[in-house]
Amino acid sequence: MLSRRSDLAMEARKIWSEDNARELPGVTERSRVRSGFKVVTVEVTGEEAARELCKPIGRYVTVELQRFLRREDDSFRDGAQVLADVLKELLGDVRGTVLVAGLGNPAITPDAVGHLVVKSTLVTRHLRERMPEEFRSFGSVAALEPGVLGTTGVESVDVVGAVVREIRPAAVIAVDALASRSMDRVCRTVQISDSGIVPGSGVGNARGALSRGTLGVPVIAIGVPTVVDAATLAMDLAREAGSELDAGALREHSGQMIVTPKEIDSSVAAISRLMAYGINLAMHQGITVEDIDVFLG
Repeated sequence: MLSRRSDLAMEARKIWSEDNARELPGVTERSRVRSGFKVVTVEVTGEEAARELCKPIGRYVTVELQRFLRREDDSFRDGAQVLADVLKELLGDVRGTVLVAGLGNPAITPDAVGHLVVKSTLVTRHLRERMPEEFRSFGSVAALEPGVLGTTGVESVDVVGAVVREIRPAAVIAVDALASRSMDRVCRTVQISDSGIVPGSGVGNARGALSRGTLGVPVIAIGVPTVVDAATLAMDLAREAGSELDAGALREHSGQMIVTPKEIDSSVAAISRLMAYGINLAMHQGITVEDIDVFLG
């Protein structure tokens, strides 16, 4: 099992290899470049690998956003399209309504990704039902913010599950903030997977899983790392300096402390908008970034 926490499959694979000085069978990794963005796909195919990495069997695609962060020409448009293409590949031939579930607590900036993405999602299910001819070129999209257990008293999986049973979507896209092992990836990468998501797992506060097993429909998870677990960061920094720290003792003293950048407000806002536009481009065929700007007002 991993001694250091990360929601990113590419990091979990690297941590395991570092800790065990060998590659883990049942997991593969490949890289490619799309429109100037590096796209890394980790595929977990074996049960042992899933247990060791604490990642369900499935595909985990990480899009690195350096070009967007450098504000290169057309980088927002191209980045949103890359995210849309990955989403469409993982969703496959899904026909019917797609429910976008924005997880997390909007009152806490690093955890507000789901809320901000839902705010910029083009919701069309009600329009498709009432005016099918006028909106026939749009996909059917519904959106939901289930909140968090501490403020609602209800687990996110129960809220999402109730809505799934009521409207019967063809698939769910679950949006959440993630935890990374490295500050270099915080608000700099987006991970999309077809294995569902366990909210809060990266910071040691795992809740009920949103997956095909719990909801009965395909669940695509999309998230961005916004925090680093303090113990994981300390162990990595010590290792870079040529030292080793005792993981158990470090976690005992650091507790549940997490670290986030000082510019987290603007970073979360920018990358959440990019993710929302990626979802919109994937769900509504033929629209452009400029169209989305108009529709969102």
